[in-house]
Amino acid sequence: MTIQQPKLDTSPHVSDEVRKTTCYMCACRCGINVHMKDGQVAYIEGNRDHPVNRGVLCAKGSAGIMQVNAPSRLRAPLKRVGPRGSGEFEEISWDEALQIACDWLEPVRKEDPSKLAFFTGRDQSQSFTSFWAQNFGTPNYAAHGGFCSVNMAAAGIYTMGGAFWEFGQPDWDHTKLFMLFGVAEDHDSNPIKMGIGKIKARGARVIGVNPIRTGYNAVADDWVGITPGTDGLFILALVHELMKAGRIDLDYLARYTNAPVLVNQDPKSPEYGLFLRDASGKSLVIDRATGKLTPFDEQGVRPDLSATHRAAGITHVPVFHLMAERYLSPDHAPEAVAARCGIPAAKIRTIAAELARVAFDEAFELDMEWTDFRGETHSKMTGRPVSFHAMRGISAHANGFQTCRALHVLQILLGTVEVPGGFRFKPPYPKPATAHPKPHCGVTPDSPLDGPHLGFVHGPDDLALKEDGSPARIDKAFTWENPMSAHGLMHMVISNAHAGDPYKIDTLFMYMANMSWNSTMNTAGVIDMLTDTDESGDYVIPRIIYSDAYSSEMVAYADLVLPDTTYLERHDCISLLDRPICEADAAADAIRWPVIEPDRDVRGFQTVLVQLANKMKLPGFTNEDGSAKYTDYADYITNHERKPGIGPLAGWRGAQEGSAVGGTSSDGTADGRGSPNPDQLGKYIENGGFWVGHIPDKAQYYKPWNTAYQDWAVNLGLYDAPQPYLFQLYVEPMRKFQLAAEGHGDRQPPDHLRDRIQATMDPLPIWYETDQHGNDGFPITALTQRPMAMYHSWGTQNAWLRQIHGHNPLYLPTKLMREHDLQDEDWVRVTSPHGEISVPVMEMAALNENTVWTWNAIGKRKGAWALEHDAPEATRGFLLNHLIHELLPPKGDGLRWANSDPITGQAAWFDLKVKIEKAKAPGEAQPAFDPITSPVGIGPSKLEWKIGK
Repeated sequence: MTIQQPKLDTSPHVSDEVRKTTCYMCACRCGINVHMKDGQVAYIEGNRDHPVNRGVLCAKGSAGIMQVNAPSRLRAPLKRVGPRGSGEFEEISWDEALQIACDWLEPVRKEDPSKLAFFTGRDQSQSFTSFWAQNFGTPNYAAHGGFCSVNMAAAGIYTMGGAFWEFGQPDWDHTKLFMLFGVAEDHDSNPIKMGIGKIKARGARVIGVNPIRTGYNAVADDWVGITPGTDGLFILALVHELMKAGRIDLDYLARYTNAPVLVNQDPKSPEYGLFLRDASGKSLVIDRATGKLTPFDEQGVRPDLSATHRAAGITHVPVFHLMAERYLSPDHAPEAVAARCGIPAAKIRTIAAELARVAFDEAFELDMEWTDFRGETHSKMTGRPVSFHAMRGISAHANGFQTCRALHVLQILLGTVEVPGGFRFKPPYPKPATAHPKPHCGVTPDSPLDGPHLGFVHGPDDLALKEDGSPARIDKAFTWENPMSAHGLMHMVISNAHAGDPYKIDTLFMYMANMSWNSTMNTAGVIDMLTDTDESGDYVIPRIIYSDAYSSEMVAYADLVLPDTTYLERHDCISLLDRPICEADAAADAIRWPVIEPDRDVRGFQTVLVQLANKMKLPGFTNEDGSAKYTDYADYITNHERKPGIGPLAGWRGAQEGSAVGGTSSDGTADGRGSPNPDQLGKYIENGGFWVGHIPDKAQYYKPWNTAYQDWAVNLGLYDAPQPYLFQLYVEPMRKFQLAAEGHGDRQPPDHLRDRIQATMDPLPIWYETDQHGNDGFPITALTQRPMAMYHSWGTQNAWLRQIHGHNPLYLPTKLMREHDLQDEDWVRVTSPHGEISVPVMEMAALNENTVWTWNAIGKRKGAWALEHDAPEATRGFLLNHLIHELLPPKGDGLRWANSDPITGQAAWFDLKVKIEKAKAPGEAQPAFDPITSPVGIGPSKLEWKIGK
């Protein structure tokens, strides 16, 4: 009998056309091929030519097709007609929406621009949104970084000119030991997956330090289940062991860091703890060859790590002396910290020894000549094949800034930054704190702000304070409460505006910031603040304008909704001025462009800002004759110049006289510097949506000190002039704040903050306890992390991704499961000093024994995101946010103390302490909020459509 095999079409018609653009399903910004059939998106795959992902694409990226077809998409501008929170809106035209916005905003701008608070979420276009806010004139602008990862970014920039993730990456081709701290699997996911695969294929080892063993930690060769909030203690114990054993790179420290810089040691001096400097302000070292006092960058100088200097009766010692005195103390020995870290002392010693063995015993050399900033030519590049990566897990604590600093110091002591096998910066980094702007807060009615909102302070004189000493910003960024808050404090805006502290505002304008649900602390409290009225019945926060692509929880609390497009329907710019897609061996940027046209009455938010600017004739958007400079965001991307020859995109620019990079003709072939090119966006589209400018081979390493790199960066427009600098093991600006707290200087902190400033703002990394007042009786740390398949709330309404994470249990370690007589699917009541939730549990053995955790942002409010009211996200999904407050429990002093890092103001999400008890299973996860009415209603129970014939 003959069996007939079925006839299969092994080469089906996949698409009519492929349109290449940039993914927006997380912050990796991978290149994607969007396959089209009959003008619709058929499926999405990775772009193999793209420098970020080389064709690799995760579940989120592939599921982008469901994002652009989501039933939750907003359809038209909306004007509130019912009470705030009711979800009662009427659809209006764009003309009416823009007019309403201008009617609200123009009087504010003419009378007091600070009455506008403009804050954005993960919009990836912050160089543009900040430019808009600056030209409006308000000091109140920032983005999500203040509650996300500012500790990591600021600590890295103040210490070495860049940090992890978007600032740099391991040298995947040469590293032999890779150590991660606090990294969840959504962070930089495709590049890290590719990198770990590459190094494991070579037999390199991975050590994961994280209370939770999932994702990257699950494939680590060694998992260290640390007690949350003690990473800094653990890192400084490693530093202790390395210094004690003499296993640090002394030559690297002397040449490239401020370890040899001299520090004033006279406690009676007003410059106690500050650097000894020459008349031009350059820090001074002792030259080993001559024994003389010399500027750090003098040609041919060989700085001495041991020599001291005495002048005018004052002794000055090198930074390295201060480090040795501190970190060789028995207080930092493994035995002294083991119990608090949850890591045996022997384990700490083993890891320290392994770091030293690989860094020094497996050191190697690349046969590549290079010249440093002191004029010395080196015949080879020395490789130390140890690399690190870290993210929110170590930064979202009230000691996160100092912990991140400690990790950077560990890298530097091993000599593993900007060397083969170690950590490498991505252009436009390295960029030290002194190369960034300082924050500006000068408000003049009917005029632009006096400079950029955000930046890096270098002492009390740079704080954003009014003449009376009160905060100039609604979020209190750059004040004595959090002096080095480089990204602002978005999580404090609503609370401060509601309290009128430091002042009242008129309009709250937000974009992609789900601040009434998963992006806020104190969820119920914030909802009350958004809807609260005063004695006259008016809303305490008078007006709220909100823009989003989807019917999120926040939409219901807006007075005016400006509907955004999805990411395949608009122009975006992933710019070197902002958050570029660079790799360590090349500068790169990218665009998104409308691969499909919206089928709704929606507009890209950035274009809406241009249209608002044109109606209000904002400076920066208006020509001298009163006409508009830009018609939309695409026009802005193409024609805006931040300074002559420098625009949002670096590729395919026009002529630039004397340019040494790329073309110099007017045919649009110049890289980096060049006049606007009207065909620039078309060139990007032809090239797959991105541009890459490779760094010359001899400039690949030692970037902060390599003259070849510095010259290349100047030619490209990253710098205006070479700017070599030293890594700052000792951060002098922090000492200036301590001095002020000790009574020195004209600008003084309030008395109630003096002790805290002195204790926390140490110029050398320290560790301090974050178990805040009010946590007695709450012995368990509760954490969240984002899964690989989700990214903030917009992913959890995605029809494909919901099948992976439709609801979230609370994961408990075996110890707590046994103590509380719990089985999988049982329910517990979880209580914090602030609130309580009731949720289902699951056992997880690979978890720190005093830690519980869950996935972030899975829980949804009924009625939002076009989900059915009985959707698992709304009945079994939950948030830990209900347990967290933006303020600490009262201390009895009548003051409002923020639940944040006292240095940067980053939200201390991961300091949450709870207790648990077994509970009867309720009908659904608690707390259960009343459903909200969505302007798009509830989506169909089944999503299906056919594309093509």
